[in-house]
Amino acid sequence: MKKDLRAATQRARTDFVIRGIPFLSCLSDREIAEFKGLIVEKYFQKNQPILHEEDTSHYLYFIFSGKVKIIRLSADGKEKMLAIHKRGDFFGEMAILDGGTAPATVIALENTWIALISREAFHRHLLNNNKVLREIIAMLCGRLRGAWSMIKVMTFTDAEHRIRAVLNYMAQQFGVPDSEGTLIDMKLTHGDIGNFASLTRETVTRMINRLEKSKEIEITPRKLILLKPAFHKNTDPL
Repeated sequence: MKKDLRAATQRARTDFVIRGIPFLSCLSDREIAEFKGLIVEKYFQKNQPILHEEDTSHYLYFIFSGKVKIIRLSADGKEKMLAIHKRGDFFGEMAILDGGTAPATVIALENTWIALISREAFHRHLLNNNKVLREIIAMLCGRLRGAWSMIKVMTFTDAEHRIRAVLNYMAQQFGVPDSEGTLIDMKLTHGDIGNFASLTRETVTRMINRLEKSKEIEITPRKLILLKPAFHKNTDPL
């Protein structure tokens, strides 16, 4: 009985997550049932690599829970963070669309539940669906805009503007309205911010302390960053 209950709970949870992914939520009940029969579900522990740069990926990855970071390593082994994806996002689309290798490494930021669908099944069951195709195009456009925002970060020559741009970008991706401003609803270390902005952790720490003293940001008891109205007033939009 308990086993049956756990299985039913898992199926309901899977249905809920699938219907929250934009280019899957447009599927009919029959199509969603078919999709569920095509995926393989895997769990990855925090800091576990999911996909390595230059791997030949045969799957599209959907995030059912957790978060992942997309990184590239420089020649001297330093990490450059390109993006963070959360529940409802996907990755691996470039390789599965054009058959090339993965352009970056993907690592679990926390314990993460992933669903995989093979390239063959994706092309056969999803890519020929016009509703799905329209949603995929819209999501890829949004991802391109995000990439442009991160390119803009690197155009700033001083550390303060880079850090402000990164915090602004993270607020757009993970921001939650708060009575005192915008709460970035994920834990960002100074090292994470530095990896995004190509700055040292020490530089980020100095700038974060300065922004705290000027009352533009606040570090909550949960170690989250709250962007106050003064921050938005003094920060250029991306």
